[in-house]
Order: sequence, then structure tokens, then C-alpha cells
Amino acid sequence: MKVIDFHCDTISKLMDNREMSELKSNNFSIDIEKLKNGDNLAQFFALFLNLKHVKDPLEYCLSMLDKLYMEMKKNEDSIALVKSYDELINNKKKNKLSAFLTIEEGGVLKGELYNLRNFYRLGVRLMTLTWNYPNEIGFPNSKKEYMGKGLTNFGYQVIEEMNRLHMIIDVSHLSDKGFYDVLRLSKRPFVASHSNSRFITAHPRNLTDSMIKELSNIGGIMGINFYNRFLGESSISKIDDMLLHIKHIYNVGGIDVIALGSDFDGIECEVEIKDTSEMYKLQDKLKKSGFSEDNIEKIFYKNALRIIKDI
Repeated sequence: MKVIDFHCDTISKLMDNREMSELKSNNFSIDIEKLKNGDNLAQFFALFLNLKHVKDPLEYCLSMLDKLYMEMKKNEDSIALVKSYDELINNKKKNKLSAFLTIEEGGVLKGELYNLRNFYRLGVRLMTLTWNYPNEIGFPNSKKEYMGKGLTNFGYQVIEEMNRLHMIIDVSHLSDKGFYDVLRLSKRPFVASHSNSRFITAHPRNLTDSMIKELSNIGGIMGINFYNRFLGESSISKIDDMLLHIKHIYNVGGIDVIALGSDFDGIECEVEIKDTSEMYKLQDKLKKSGFSEDNIEKIFYKNALRIIKDI
């Protein structure tokens, strides 16, 4: 079955191991060979950075972008960066993997809208507004005192400009108040690219039932995250825990709100689905649990395709 995964941190891994690893084949959870073996249709690659670990977030993000482009060039017979639904479909006809480019940390904009527009010109099509620290856009859900703080005035401008550019707004990591600010301000659907259910696992990175309902009502989606701390209390990430979240989200928001956002190469725990070539394990578990083929297809790629086309 085809797969679209809304979030991975593989480029960060490649940056940390520049001389030792490549996108074509590596020891991480995602490479081109594994994507092919897993029948992947499109992988969203995040340009992630930790604001506390870099001197200049914009400069570092551009260096990551260069790394991704260099890897795309080396493997242009197998994979290509895409910037729209039509390019994705054309890539599929050529039997090529598709890569969407994202940013995970709105602080790379340094408070300037022209940086957002320039990243769009360079191919970025999704941005996670915050990571674990406050930035010029708003606040994360990483501390209790941040949860009730929303978007800044610059954050309002970012939402408006992302809508104008047809960029996908990603609220994973964003504060609870920020979520509802985006809900109020955005004229287009948005996503939580790698978030689970807070009802099942009471972690602030997960979405409440109210958020899931609102996201569903506007045609948005949320990608199931494979990190054990967001799934449950086990020391490893279990498929059964993924299933609990999927079932609950289905009961709250319906099938059309569920997608995949593995967080591969950004999570440090052991995962029963060890890499992207093993997504079939989740498919098999969903079948055994009574999910129809059509519903599994929606979770694995059709809901993601709809969002890509709509936005």
C-alpha cells in the first residue's frame, strides 16, 4: 500500500553524520532504499533545528537545505523534490519517489516575512510554527506556563502569508492557545503533522478531543507519531498503542482526519516498526482490527493527498 509520511528528521541525522551517511542508503529509519521497499509515495523531510544549539537559525537551516538538495541531485534517478500535488502525480507516473520540504521551527524566519517567502521560493511547502522554545511566532506546549499563550502579532502575519502562499500550516508542538489562534485565523485547513491523542496519552504534545474535532471540521489532518512518550507508557513504541490512538481519533473526528507522521529519525526509542519499509506491520494490524481497505488507504496516503491538493 502507498504511504505518505508527514514528518521525519532524517536530514538532521545526515547533517550530524556528513561524512558517514547518505540518503540513498544508511543505518537510519529512512533512506531511498527503505522508501522504495515500503512503497512510499511521498516523504515530508523536515529541516529541524534546536534554537539553543545553533548560533544563527537561518544560516543553519539554509545549510540543511543545501544538504537536502545535494542528496536529491545525487539520487535524481530515484527521488525528486516536489512543490505541488501536480508535481507529485507526475513524479508517480515517472516511478520516482517524491520529497516534500518542511521546516520544523518557525524561529528560522527571525521575525521577517521575507524569509518565509524566500523559503517558499526554495521549495518549502510546510512549516511547523514552533518547536520546544518560544519564538517570534508564538509559544510551544513544552511548559505549562506556555500552554495558555498564543500567537504573537508576527504570528498572525505568518498565518496570513502562509495562507496566501498556499503553504501548509503545522501546529504540532504549538501551544494550546496557539492552536485555537490558528483555527480562528487560517482561511485554509491546517495539520498537526506528528501528534497523537491526549485522551489516550496525557502528554501536552498530543491533541485534545476538542482539537481533533475542530481539525476534522475544517478538513485538516493529524499524523500518528511513533514516539513512545506520545503513544503510551511502554519503553518501546508498540503498534498496539498506535492502534489505540487511531481508534480513538477515528471515534472522535472520523477517518478523514487521520494520517501518518512517524517522526522517524527524530525519536530515540525502539519502535516495533523499525523503519519506513515496515509500515505494512501497521497495515496488517489495522486489517485485523476491522478497518476496511478504503479506511486504511485514507490513513496511509489518501487523506494526505487530499490536503496536498486542497492547499
